[in-house]
Amino acid sequence: MKACGLVVEYNPFHNGHVLHARESREKTGADVVVAVMSGPFLQRGEPAIVSKWARTEMALNGGIDLVIELPYAFATQKAEIFANGSISLLESLGCDSFCFGSEDGRIEPFITAHKILSDNSAAFDAAIKSAMDAGNSYPASAAQAYQSIIKSDLALDLTKPNNILGKEYVSAALSNGYSIRPYTIQRVAAGYHETKLSNDRIASATGIRKAIHEQNQELDPVSSYIPQPTMNGLKQYLSHYHSLHDWEMYWPMLKYRILSSSLNELAGIYEIEEGIEHRIKEMAKQSSNFTGFMNALKTKRYTWTRLQRMCVHILTHTLKEQMKHNEHPAYIRLLGMTGRGQEYLRTVKKGLPLPLISKLSSYQEQDIEKDLRAAQVYALGLSEPYQADLMKREYAAPIIIE
Repeated sequence: MKACGLVVEYNPFHNGHVLHARESREKTGADVVVAVMSGPFLQRGEPAIVSKWARTEMALNGGIDLVIELPYAFATQKAEIFANGSISLLESLGCDSFCFGSEDGRIEPFITAHKILSDNSAAFDAAIKSAMDAGNSYPASAAQAYQSIIKSDLALDLTKPNNILGKEYVSAALSNGYSIRPYTIQRVAAGYHETKLSNDRIASATGIRKAIHEQNQELDPVSSYIPQPTMNGLKQYLSHYHSLHDWEMYWPMLKYRILSSSLNELAGIYEIEEGIEHRIKEMAKQSSNFTGFMNALKTKRYTWTRLQRMCVHILTHTLKEQMKHNEHPAYIRLLGMTGRGQEYLRTVKKGLPLPLISKLSSYQEQDIEKDLRAAQVYALGLSEPYQADLMKREYAAPIIIE
């Protein structure tokens, strides 16, 4: 059986994701589509709108055959580390290919970019440092550096978020000498960060979440942009837990973490660099909600996304030394599968190079501590008895089979 891998967050699973899964299957000739999905906290430094279990169920009902979790140590990282962890897991699962959506829509520019930047890595790094020394953020500096080095009609626009991630996916596969082959399809309609809902049936996850939260968690305004299983899943989650997750529900905990920590303790948190802990502490004192805190904290040098990731690591009390991990994930955490996914897993299971985890109680390694802590903190956004219910789901419940 041929398998195609997708790197996803499904926050939430929407019509664009259905299209991505279907076109990826067709383009690669895959029998099985495997999704490696972020857990409770995401690459942009946000809590997922619903639990990974709810998102897994949505995915399995929307064209995905097998869902595994991207560990916290890779899911809440800059693009390079996020991509490296994701592609490593898909390679470990025996995927023949991976397919990502991009603004460019052609794979050749991504391969060209990787080759040119690999051959000019010293110049690229120097150009990035120069741009950052001028006060620019890392993504803006990297885009400038790339444009100064690459001279080709196939040049990528690295100001576009899907192109940035796509370049890192391709680099992860090629740099490591993986057998998995890269493919891309053009992203249609709404952009990655687009916050407005258009008249067609494709909207960004950002726009969908924004509409839900602005309407006080009312789901009807987004009904045309999400498949019915997603609508059912969101309604069930609201009915059971009485809330969807966003940063504001974690603000009291984050503020407590910041104000009860010394400057030295904050400086020990992963991604806290260059004295930003002083500004974080001062802005937390002045802010009454998370949005206000972020608006006060934002500077030209630090992107909103990077600051949010800092906040995630403060919230989960993730220290610098705890993130000195291996370059690749050490396990495969299975979240759910269809009958077809189950059949594929049977064919590859004996040859997997990593342990396959289907139930946490059977795996007691230090590597997974960060995942457990993240899941526990994520559950704290809910009131009791729903906190305990979601935590219990993490430890005891079986994987989802559709």
